[in-house]
Amino acid sequence: MNHQKVRLSPGLYFVATPIGTARDITLRALDVLASADVIAAEDTRSLRRLMEIHGVPLEGRMVLSYHDHSGAGSRERLLNALSEGKSVAYASEAGMPLIADPGYDLSRQAAQAGHTVTCAPGATAGITALTLAGLPTDAFFFGGFLPNATGARRTRLEELKAIPGTLVFYESPKRVAASLQDMADVLGDRPAALCRELTKKFEEIRRSTLTELAAELAGTNVKGEIVLLVDRGRSETVSQVDLESDLKAALKGNSVKDAADIVSQMHDLPRRKIYQMALQIGREGD
Repeated sequence: MNHQKVRLSPGLYFVATPIGTARDITLRALDVLASADVIAAEDTRSLRRLMEIHGVPLEGRMVLSYHDHSGAGSRERLLNALSEGKSVAYASEAGMPLIADPGYDLSRQAAQAGHTVTCAPGATAGITALTLAGLPTDAFFFGGFLPNATGARRTRLEELKAIPGTLVFYESPKRVAASLQDMADVLGDRPAALCRELTKKFEEIRRSTLTELAAELAGTNVKGEIVLLVDRGRSETVSQVDLESDLKAALKGNSVKDAADIVSQMHDLPRRKIYQMALQIGREGD
């Protein structure tokens, strides 16, 4: 199908591209790609291929490269095109631009310069996974990619532990087993889902608990794009008496720090509060 050019007003047009199946692109996205004066992409080869699949001609236009490592020069080139009154379309490699993808600095500077910034929306892996995971969708937090290093990753998970909504993360196949184990250790054994290769031939949804998913993936080679989703913490109300009783039992064979860790994970409560209680019990016992 060939797409006729439409008149686009000057401005920056962010274009969502499919996360897998090429037919998930929207008609409006194709119109923008067919009509923009300037086209830029995170991956020029994949965008050219997408345009070929859908019969969108370049008609002499170049596809400029713009990604996290492009530097200010590439961004300045696009901003100059906007200043000349041109329409600029920008597409990330898959999904929505800016959502764990490049484009933030371009969007911010274009808006600050007074240019129109708009979007032809479409597929995004996080929202697609949220509809399939079987976890609550009334509130959620998109955490993007967690840090690579174990210590930094656990610290970040501690920061997100109390968020009252489903947690959504993107993850590398090489790190997914380690991340799931860290999540189980830090967040507790919550309901979770692993969504892999969404909209593609080998789409897979695994719904289980963090502990079970970590065990399933330990030592296995996983391939493809992955979204991890974790249910919010659901702590039952614990009485002060029960907390003190559990702490006293934990303190019999553990240090104050370890006892606080054990009881905070047992009841899914902030560690700092439990640690202070443990210190107080220790002082009273001296």
